Amino acid sequence: MKKLILMLMLFAPVATFAQKFGHVNVQEIIQAMPEYTKAKTEVDALQKQYEDDLKGMQDELTKKSQAYETEREKLPENIRQRREQELQEMYQKIQQSYQDNQQALGRASQEKMQAITTKIVDAIKQVGQAGGYVYIMDIAGGVPYISTTLSTDVTTQVKTQLGLK
Repeated sequence: MKKLILMLMLFAPVATFAQKFGHVNVQEIIQAMPEYTKAKTEVDALQKQYEDDLKGMQDELTKKSQAYETEREKLPENIRQRREQELQEMYQKIQQSYQDNQQALGRASQEKMQAITTKIVDAIKQVGQAGGYVYIMDIAGGVPYISTTLSTDVTTQVKTQLGLK
């Protein structure tokens, strides 16, 4: 009898400190969200617009450059230098536009994804609190190993929390 009581006392602390761990696939959740599809469509449209603008600028540069090459020998030195300067400025403007467009695309993408990420994090927190989880880790985030026997996959619960199927 003493041994039984002693055994219960030894294992009681372990039972009271049992911790629940969860894992989630955030990438799967993001791709299931209609907000992500909308954001991706908007960013893709913006990127297409920027590409079209740059292509127009490059076509204009090519056209002017070819025209310059055909009449270069006939032009006086001062006009030749001015045209070369104009072509150089056009080229620099194209490069600057490309860099500006890349930065604008990055900002637009980041702004749109921030709202989606915040929504997912809030849902994970709610699932974690409701389920009494100590940790919920993102398996798509590069965690080297997660034991699926000691950790519960809560991806479906987070999708449900977000109203996704």
